[in-house]
Amino acid sequence: MAFSCATGKHRRPGRVKQATTRTVGVAALTTTGVIGTLAAPALAADTSDGQAGLTLALSIGDSVAEQIDAQAAAQRQAAQDAAAREAREEAEAQAEKLAAERAEKEREAERERAAREAERKRLNARVAPIAGSYVSTGYKAGGSVWSSGSHTGVDFHAASGTAVQSVGAGTVVEAGWGGSYGYQIVIEMTDGTYTQYGHLSSIGVSVGQAVLPGQQIALSGATGNVTGAHLHFEVRMTAEYGSDIDPVAYLRAHGVNV
Repeated sequence: MAFSCATGKHRRPGRVKQATTRTVGVAALTTTGVIGTLAAPALAADTSDGQAGLTLALSIGDSVAEQIDAQAAAQRQAAQDAAAREAREEAEAQAEKLAAERAEKEREAERERAAREAERKRLNARVAPIAGSYVSTGYKAGGSVWSSGSHTGVDFHAASGTAVQSVGAGTVVEAGWGGSYGYQIVIEMTDGTYTQYGHLSSIGVSVGQAVLPGQQIALSGATGNVTGAHLHFEVRMTAEYGSDIDPVAYLRAHGVNV
């Protein structure tokens, strides 16, 4: 036989049960953050036996809210710390990049300075006009064979066909027949002086051509006013005849051992 209840209204729950129910409701509403708007009307009808439960529910709600606030504050602080750390790391990386770029520019500038200095030294370098030769007739040697009464240059011993090289960097200003000098080449050097190469058997450069130290420009010979094959080498302060200086002293002043 089925269990049944008496007809009519069910019995009203006791006061303790009502208070407990309301307390649970308050605790639940506290976690949602709406206790201030919903709990008060529901509890207004009963302020006797349920007061202790309400106080407990409010205390629990305050504690949970404080925990939530603390957690939110910690999260905000962590986010701020992370952003500050990221900004600091980015600034440090940018500073390192700029320092590396600056160092590379300084290295590049130093390489350019070194290259310019090496080029300057190369252009200012001097070599002997004939490698491995020696002076056979000195500067200002006297005799009737020279129209001025003395030798205006020096003679380097050289068999006909020996390679003749520019003693330094400069520009060819004469290349051809030079009367008593035979076939000759005159080069204006980068320092403004002029070097002359005479009695050549062959010329390998032309007027206006730039030459470098040690560059072959001709072959020695016995053209012009000579008694045998050799190279006449002369240094002048200007292009004019009579402005000659000691060629050996000139070469030695530039580090050439002759």
